[in-house]
Amino acid sequence: MAECFDNIQMAILAGGLATRLKDLTEHQPKSMVEVCRKPFLEYQLELLHRGGIKNVVLCLGHLGGQIERHFGDGSDYGMNIKYSFEEIPLGTAGALRKAEALLNDTFFTMYGDSYLFLDFSLTMSHFKSQNKLALMTVYKNCNHYYTNNAVVEGNQVKHFSNDEKTADMAYIEYGANIFRKKALELIPHDKFYSLNNFFSHLVERNELLACEAKERFYEIGSPRGLKEFEEYIGITE
Repeated sequence: MAECFDNIQMAILAGGLATRLKDLTEHQPKSMVEVCRKPFLEYQLELLHRGGIKNVVLCLGHLGGQIERHFGDGSDYGMNIKYSFEEIPLGTAGALRKAEALLNDTFFTMYGDSYLFLDFSLTMSHFKSQNKLALMTVYKNCNHYYTNNAVVEGNQVKHFSNDEKTADMAYIEYGANIFRKKALELIPHDKFYSLNNFFSHLVERNELLACEAKERFYEIGSPRGLKEFEEYIGITE
């Protein structure tokens, strides 16, 4: 049975404009896109609940009020949900800085379009055994599902970039991360700043641990990804 992290939060980054799903997200946020008659975010919350995580901070932007009205305080889903809203787009790292007052000293993050197969207890244990500011989960993708973007040596990320590809990039960012709250001091206030930039900064400081996931992830941020997730849900439900 998964350990219940009563004091650990998951911050879900769900404020993006979802431009690749324009026909589906013009009038609703990506997290509310339905898969088999259920909003995608509901699948994420169920996944977290099964993994022992029940405290969630939703970082919202584009049409985020729809999400708050639908999920409320989370009690109907066995969760405790808090909300942080962006008035202007701040990027994935900027959204965390915006939500700083709601976050605990150590917290997970995941993207609002990701569905992950991760042992949260084991990952947190690995992080707490090291004195680093952050941890990135990685998957040995070998350019199979998506393009690799990370170099891992031992238990650390040594290089990360979505723009500059190198031959030694065997891994891809998996989509779940852990941060110490004090790491947010490195993120500028009220400015657009992505996790991609933040990861590169942490690598330069030798502060980014790596933890390898063993199963592929799903995402609904692209038409291809949405179709694959719909097929996965159709098989498992």
